[in-house]
Amino acid sequence: MGTTDFQTGRHDPVRPLDEAQALDPSFYLGQAAFDVDQRHILAPGWQLVAPADLVAQPGDHIVRELGGKPVLIVRNAQGELNGFNNVCRHRAGPVALCDGKGAKRLRCAYHGWIYDLDGRLKVTPQMDGAKNFDPSGIRLPAIDVAEWCGMIFARAGPGPGFADVAADFAPLAAPDHLTAMQYHHSRTYPVAANWKVYVDNYLEGYHVPVVHAGLNAIIDYGDYTIDLSRWASVQKSPMEDDSLYGTGEARYVFIWPNTMLNILPNRVQTNRVIATGPARCEVEFGYYYLPGEERRAPEDDAFSTEVQAEDAMICERVQKGLASGAYTPGRLSPQQESAVWHFQNLLRRAYGTQKDTP
Repeated sequence: MGTTDFQTGRHDPVRPLDEAQALDPSFYLGQAAFDVDQRHILAPGWQLVAPADLVAQPGDHIVRELGGKPVLIVRNAQGELNGFNNVCRHRAGPVALCDGKGAKRLRCAYHGWIYDLDGRLKVTPQMDGAKNFDPSGIRLPAIDVAEWCGMIFARAGPGPGFADVAADFAPLAAPDHLTAMQYHHSRTYPVAANWKVYVDNYLEGYHVPVVHAGLNAIIDYGDYTIDLSRWASVQKSPMEDDSLYGTGEARYVFIWPNTMLNILPNRVQTNRVIATGPARCEVEFGYYYLPGEERRAPEDDAFSTEVQAEDAMICERVQKGLASGAYTPGRLSPQQESAVWHFQNLLRRAYGTQKDTP
């Protein structure tokens, strides 16, 4: 799908829920749409990048990408979190190659330029002959970082402050339950579909009775409800008495643009959807448990992998359908797809504010 088609699709109008139809397929296809997503939606969007446990002590750091931008998050000697572009000011080498613990300084892996934990350039090997070169004013460009309920959020572009976004989604997310959780492990799943196809799929339980026999057996689909806020949505369902998850309520919270919190009795799973290409994405899972419940991690992991394989299968086929040329946007279910409508309208507004040609 070329730039012209995508530019036309960007004028897809916002409609009331009872008149809504799905997005134009051009939103999901081609390099032009992918580039706009990376630059204007994913890079500047607040997203969950790691459990705070991974950066608990001074010098602990993580390496991630936000909308294709390499970033580095580190805890400094005063215990504060700093975020930077993971790009050396010399010749764009990586300041850090991977996650690490207890670093005293940050040393570029290309030519060895050294920065302190606050991003200030401190050592520049073999630069003595450089006329009018003053390293004292050079530092790594900062990105925004926030810590919430034992989780690290970050963004690499301008937008609403984290306090405003968190105030919007926190009422949907049961933060008291989240703060009681302890991080256990992570897993990443590849999906051969555009990242928005995966998010669309996450945002409705409409497909659960058809695609997820195992999941459908433990949630009460007949009592499924959806609530919306400005930047977030939550799907809620009672859970049947189940040996794996227990009895209680399941909450599936989506936070614009690509973060999910699956809040279950005794545990939480976090998701971040990373766009890796026009028709590829990865889903980072983080697993958190109440103390004592981590013993269930192996079977929890196996069940989540089963559900994820089912989601990947259907998303990959949807991607092929979108690319086939045989699809025109269908109507949305007001009862079951209000969170899809909400997300797709946020996309429509985001695309509508961009004047540049991707």
